[in-house]
Amino acid sequence: MSFTDWFPLPEQFGPTVHFVVSLALLVLVAVIYKLISRSIASAAKRLELDPHIENSFRLILRVLTGLIAITIAFAMFELPTEWFVGSSALVGAAIGFGSSQTINNVVAGFVVIISRPFRVKDYVKIGDAEGQVEEITINYTKLYTPSFNLLEVPNVQVINSRVLNCTHEGFIKYTFSLSFPHSVTNEAVTKKCLEPAIEEFYRKHGDALVRKPEYFFETIGIAGRSYKLRIFVPRGEAKTLYSVQSELTEMIMTLWDKQRVST
Repeated sequence: MSFTDWFPLPEQFGPTVHFVVSLALLVLVAVIYKLISRSIASAAKRLELDPHIENSFRLILRVLTGLIAITIAFAMFELPTEWFVGSSALVGAAIGFGSSQTINNVVAGFVVIISRPFRVKDYVKIGDAEGQVEEITINYTKLYTPSFNLLEVPNVQVINSRVLNCTHEGFIKYTFSLSFPHSVTNEAVTKKCLEPAIEEFYRKHGDALVRKPEYFFETIGIAGRSYKLRIFVPRGEAKTLYSVQSELTEMIMTLWDKQRVST
């Protein structure tokens, strides 16, 4: 059986007409894909679905659309169904010539979706990369990074790296460090730099935060003392996080400069 049996046409129609019909079917599949994709987005917004669920539906839609497009392509060129069996050898050869990474990415994409080490709109650190998860595709996990760019991390790298999910209890708990030299006392750093800056910062941005930022002593070394600060931002608000984190750091360092001059 050939795939042309799936799309029977009157005998008077030649191969050119068959090709045009198959091409029209491909266009129709593309249009239907766009319509369904928009419907998923609309329904997700209306029903307030978790972005991770919406992403899963989109992934399934892409896979199904790809299978349908391949079927039509076989019909377009009148390839026999036996080619599906023979294609396994071709796939094996492709793997041998370096395509295994792509296939591994596809498998890894489904592993990420099913195991759920993170969800769409979570803030994560994957190896040396960090950012808000915007989309999980078949091949890549897309992160919105602190540099306000979109980074595509191969899914194989995701499952082979340490993953730190900074999103808990519905909000982002972001931690960063600041270091100060030994030239001033611990009280001067905490009482005249950290605490005043945090108070002023919270008065200004309290509405955009989940709760007031926190600080605590981290470690002491030859170069100086290190403190950790934590900012609490609603889940999915990475852009807000990037803006307020840099502003809080600037406010602390401004007070530190004043304290250093006064001493």
